[in-house]
Amino acid sequence: MIPRRRLWFPLGAAILLLLFYYSWMFQDDYQWTDLGKPAQGPQDEHQAPAAPLDDDDYFWRKLPTHYPVTDMKPLPTGKPLALPKIQTTFDKESNYDAATRKERQQAVKKAFLRCWKAYKDNAMMSDELAPISGTTKDVFGGWGATLVDSLDTLWIMGLRDEFDEAVTAAAGIRFESTSLTNVNAFETTIRYLGGFLAAYDLSGDHRLLLKAREVGDMLYKTFDTPNRMPISRWDFDNAAQGGKQVAPETALVAEVGSLCMEFTRLSLVTGDPKWYDATERVREVFEEQQNTTQLPGMWPITVNPKDKLFNLDNTFGLGAMSDSTYEYLPKMHALVGGLIPSYQTMYEESMKTALKYNVFRPMLPGAPDILISGTVRVEKEGGMTAFNLEHQGQHLVCFAGGMLAVGGKLFENDEHLEAAKKLVDGCVWTYKAMPHGIMPETFFMTPCKSDQECEWDELLWKRAVLRQADLNDLAGVDEADSIISEWRLPKGFTKIPDTRYILRPEAIESVFILYRVTGRTDLLGSAWEMFEAIQKHTRTTLANAALADVTVTGRPPKIDSMESFWMGETLKYFYLIFSEPDLISLDEWVFNTEAHAFKRLLP
Repeated sequence: MIPRRRLWFPLGAAILLLLFYYSWMFQDDYQWTDLGKPAQGPQDEHQAPAAPLDDDDYFWRKLPTHYPVTDMKPLPTGKPLALPKIQTTFDKESNYDAATRKERQQAVKKAFLRCWKAYKDNAMMSDELAPISGTTKDVFGGWGATLVDSLDTLWIMGLRDEFDEAVTAAAGIRFESTSLTNVNAFETTIRYLGGFLAAYDLSGDHRLLLKAREVGDMLYKTFDTPNRMPISRWDFDNAAQGGKQVAPETALVAEVGSLCMEFTRLSLVTGDPKWYDATERVREVFEEQQNTTQLPGMWPITVNPKDKLFNLDNTFGLGAMSDSTYEYLPKMHALVGGLIPSYQTMYEESMKTALKYNVFRPMLPGAPDILISGTVRVEKEGGMTAFNLEHQGQHLVCFAGGMLAVGGKLFENDEHLEAAKKLVDGCVWTYKAMPHGIMPETFFMTPCKSDQECEWDELLWKRAVLRQADLNDLAGVDEADSIISEWRLPKGFTKIPDTRYILRPEAIESVFILYRVTGRTDLLGSAWEMFEAIQKHTRTTLANAALADVTVTGRPPKIDSMESFWMGETLKYFYLIFSEPDLISLDEWVFNTEAHAFKRLLP
């Protein structure tokens, strides 16, 4: 029998090679899913096939459409591009480093489990647990925001029993009613639709796909307006009763421009292009008006969906109210495998403007080479156009470092990578500069004379403090010292208007992404210092609470609040930075703005 085995081996190998050749030569272009099936391809090898989506008999699916689409935009076809790698190649770590990393990872997991138990025992099916009183809050529809936001975190942390229990509970959520008068469609999209889609992508549990489609059908009603532009602050009851709707005259740009990842992914996994069509119409308006705004390349903080005017306001920034509109440009490119080239063009145009006008190097002791992102107001002064940069930093805008790191790698742009490093280092520096090692919500700094001239000048700093206090900047050093003491300002800060820390994720998000992109080991140390500081000062008898003032020298006072992103985002990113780099690789997955991981289309 041995000679026969030797004879058949080369013949079998030849047949296999022939089959491989024909499959390679005559392969079909990539198709974007059949109805009711998850997206197929190499990236879906661990996703179970879905059963047909034949459960049309539910509330939001049965409501009539007042302004139906007559020219549905089809999902793009073709083979996804082989995009440049985002993650670096990591060297083998020492036994000591591996042990340290795993110990820290387990500490994060333990903190999450403690919060999860507190939520499950005291607030299950409510949106949030109040972590001091143990009461509940329903601020996002009353549909269990923390439950849905935590689903993919449970899976990523390997908590399968808890995940199964959570999915069973989430499958029973009823989206036909809410206790709220107006529903924030953006927050509902990123938390609920994003949460269900990510948990489905990770687990393949068909119940999650059904809930994602149900939420998607509910949110699709926000686009049922005469011009198919969405309603961001949505009259839920009017829609549920079949009332007609009109898009608002004023909306935040982030709430209009940050629905495309979730809607596109839902179209991908169901094969129904209607959600993709909805947000693609919005994208086209953004693209058409991108270079007609008062700061060409960027869009203002508020837009007018009713009249499709996205170029009237004069305030521009990467921070609050704008953030995820920009964040989603490179992420959409990754999500769809580069099959919609406009996302790259829109990203590159917007960042060219932002890096020129919105970022600044602050004047600080020791002259660290860091960047902060501020807000620009375009004003007419003496017949001239002035681009006035407000030198305010925000915890929320810390996401920008991660965005630029992803964009820099995807589009092979070294300038963006360099800016990403300096923005992330700026957030890390701000954490370390505060007395408890925790960054406040907002703050002001003094800019350097230029990126090259940045020597510390204490007198210049104190004069800037006086101006922030609406005093003559020549009032005197003693007056400045009094304000610095009263406002508890570390050197370099000229004002801290919002001293809270609300368990935000944006800083650790960008630290995590930059670590995956560069492999810089100092970022692991910074992440651990951030985690320890946050745990030390936010821990309650039940879970973790927001802080009212991180500038005080004594114990920071707590607020009875724990938003769902604490377990959905912040602890997830802390866990992932201390995980193996192939756990949710950025070359296979892309995060929405609520840290929900979607599968990328790969060639």
